[in-house]
Amino acid sequence: MKIELDEQLRQQLPLFQRNEITEHHIYKKLASMVGPSDNRRIPDQIADDELRHYREWSKYTQQEAAPDKLKVWIYYWISRVLGLTFGIKLMEKGEEKAENNYKPLLQRLDNIEAILQDEDKHEAALIELLDEERLRYVGSIVLGLNDALVELTGALAGLTLALQDTRPIALSGTITEIAAALSMGASEYLSTKSEETTKEPLKASIYTGVAYIATVLILILPYLFLDNFYVCLAWALTAAVLIIAMFNYYISVVKDEPFKKRFLEMAGVGLGVAGLSFLVGYVVRTVLGVEI
Repeated sequence: MKIELDEQLRQQLPLFQRNEITEHHIYKKLASMVGPSDNRRIPDQIADDELRHYREWSKYTQQEAAPDKLKVWIYYWISRVLGLTFGIKLMEKGEEKAENNYKPLLQRLDNIEAILQDEDKHEAALIELLDEERLRYVGSIVLGLNDALVELTGALAGLTLALQDTRPIALSGTITEIAAALSMGASEYLSTKSEETTKEPLKASIYTGVAYIATVLILILPYLFLDNFYVCLAWALTAAVLIIAMFNYYISVVKDEPFKKRFLEMAGVGLGVAGLSFLVGYVVRTVLGVEI
């Protein structure tokens, strides 16, 4: 098919073409992660659709395009590490952007409407696929993560001003928070067991405990190696905000929820508790005359 292209289209179409062949390869790799099951047909079918779209663009460009191998590799490993749901949802956000780029071409090129309809079908099909274990336990992860962030940032802020020595702060914080992690895990086990849910109580408690302990280790790490307790506190607060940001971004992608509101709420609570605890440490050290 030989079609006259203006300069704008001449620049756009090869990009669209490469994007489609790249997504074809990504979905093929994601299909391999699903394994031999009925659900595998969904990413396989989407991969075939993307290949067909690529061939449609080839009719206009009269040339072949190589996939973006780096992008394929990145999305594959994102899905491996953060879960298939996160990887696919992130992909779909890219497809929404591509869909918006295609719409202005509806009146100019043939078959664009069919491509847009395919993109809409992809989203509906993927919703059917996405029932990942870690999403069923996201509430347990939130419980462990949020509780550790709020309690430990508060405890570290108070201990930092009260003790002013990184080793006792690290020791006190570690003992207290490991005990709290075990307590939270046990509470989540009993809570899940009493609910009518598809979650397994033991798994729920493990997700809660692991999220709690991982957060504790990250926040308390500088107190084990550095001597300046204010630097350590700054690290802990900064790390807490980054953890909150990354986790809320993850949730916003996989559950299609707004990022900003959840992030500000969670960060505000954690930093607010840390600020109040810092004042408590000041009171203990100066007003009551307690020093260690």
